[in-house]
Amino acid sequence: MRHWIAPPLLLFACTAQATPCPDWPATQAAEEIIALERRLAEWDRAYHVDGQAQIDDELYDQSRARLDQWHACFPQHAAEPAEALRGAGGPVAHPVAQTGLAKLRDEAAVRSWMAGRDDLWIQPKVDGVAVTLLYHHGRLQQAISRGDGRSGQDWTARARLIEAIPRQLPRQDELILQGELYWRTPAHVQQRDGGNGLRGKAAGAMARGTLDAVRAAQIGLFVWDWPNGPAGMNERLQGLREMGFGDSIKLTQPVHSAAEASQWRERWYRAELPFASDGVVLRQGRRPSGERWIAEPPSGAAAWKYPPRQALAQVRAVQFQIGRTGRITPLLQLQPVELDGRRVSRVGLGSLQRWQDLDIRPGDQVAVALAGLTIPRLDGVVWRSQQRGTLAVPDPAAHHPFSCWRPTPGCESQFAARQQWLSGEQGLALPGVGAGTWEKLRLQGLLDWLELQESELAKRPGFGQRSAANLHGSFASARQRSFPQWLRALGLPPSGSAPLQGDWATLAARDAEDWDAYGGIGPSRAAQLEAFFRHPEVLRLREQLQRAGVAGF
Repeated sequence: MRHWIAPPLLLFACTAQATPCPDWPATQAAEEIIALERRLAEWDRAYHVDGQAQIDDELYDQSRARLDQWHACFPQHAAEPAEALRGAGGPVAHPVAQTGLAKLRDEAAVRSWMAGRDDLWIQPKVDGVAVTLLYHHGRLQQAISRGDGRSGQDWTARARLIEAIPRQLPRQDELILQGELYWRTPAHVQQRDGGNGLRGKAAGAMARGTLDAVRAAQIGLFVWDWPNGPAGMNERLQGLREMGFGDSIKLTQPVHSAAEASQWRERWYRAELPFASDGVVLRQGRRPSGERWIAEPPSGAAAWKYPPRQALAQVRAVQFQIGRTGRITPLLQLQPVELDGRRVSRVGLGSLQRWQDLDIRPGDQVAVALAGLTIPRLDGVVWRSQQRGTLAVPDPAAHHPFSCWRPTPGCESQFAARQQWLSGEQGLALPGVGAGTWEKLRLQGLLDWLELQESELAKRPGFGQRSAANLHGSFASARQRSFPQWLRALGLPPSGSAPLQGDWATLAARDAEDWDAYGGIGPSRAAQLEAFFRHPEVLRLREQLQRAGVAGF
């Protein structure tokens, strides 16, 4: 049921604020809009014709909403809305149209939709592939894929191999059933497991030329309607019970308020079910008979999806943060989106190599999620901007554990990281000294603050008499830190079990072989430790510490 959408109701809770219109010239707007239209058409064909889900439903929905927004921003480039199911039809006409569903954004939208309606029911929205089943004299006569809602593919031969689809029903009248074929997953919890590609497995199995016994056994059936059945829901449910469709009965519940609907939605989101589901469906019990249905979302049913696990975000900028040891971490600045109540405006890529592999540029649209429900995570590139801007990418060869001891051009980020390490808990643990302090001081050397007087601090922009006094006291306390603590603060490579007592001369006398003799070091780290005590910039820092009277230097 994925792509039948009523535009006025297609609203998403994943956007933290209204996404502004892109600042594009007319030519670029045309390029970007045409490219997205083509990508959506590719996804539609892959899903509806080939049975391949190339993108998650929630990202598809957000991508189509993004296209609608761009059409509104650039009306001169807006075309007739493309039918998502164009070309998805097949040679077999449905006896009753597959209608699809409009989608409601939140509880307020649900409350508005429910107003003035009675006899309302709720079901899980099973995440599978829709099918129409036709029975004559109780025997399965035909199974038809969803297709474009009016016609689809003949799935009868495959359906006869699926145990979940009864070949014989205890009725003699003509029966038309509509439902969802899903991939069986005992104890599936949607909140914990997500879709997990299960819909794609079901779609792929049904799209194959032949269906083997192993795959057939994995496919279940959830009947969500009986188009030529009784007009009332209670009567339809009783009839489905007599036919053996127990899940349809157990998972179709009456609701009387938006709050009650919310409770069922939350319950099914966290409960163990035998299938993946991506939301709930609200239905009016009494609805027109099937011969009056058309392949469009009806007014008497709507979907309320679960909170999105992924959000579509536009990349505003790509920054490259350089850590104290020279590690380069790309950071994507995003147009803010909201996930699980959290505003996400940036996400790290972890390594320069990953950025190089993905080649993400400003304007690209990416999928973000929350790792462990708290930390933003990049899940991939959804589509790329047609304009591939150039970026100033740091040279990995220029950044290493012994580079950037001063804020020279290109070294600002690594030098700032050295300062923050020095004053942080892993270094000298200086009270009240953080990134903001260093930014205001704008020092040209890592230890220049040792020589600053309180009166000098008070004259600097951003400091008053009291803050200058507090900062000077914090700086003064650094002189009392131990020699090993000072070494770590300066950036001494991890030293394993090697003792750091004594003084500078004692440790500087060790060569790589001496360091390697201690546990937890190894040849590479031993070479770094030897290099640390011989590096010219580190030796200059030692001289400053000697002048300041710090013990051990």
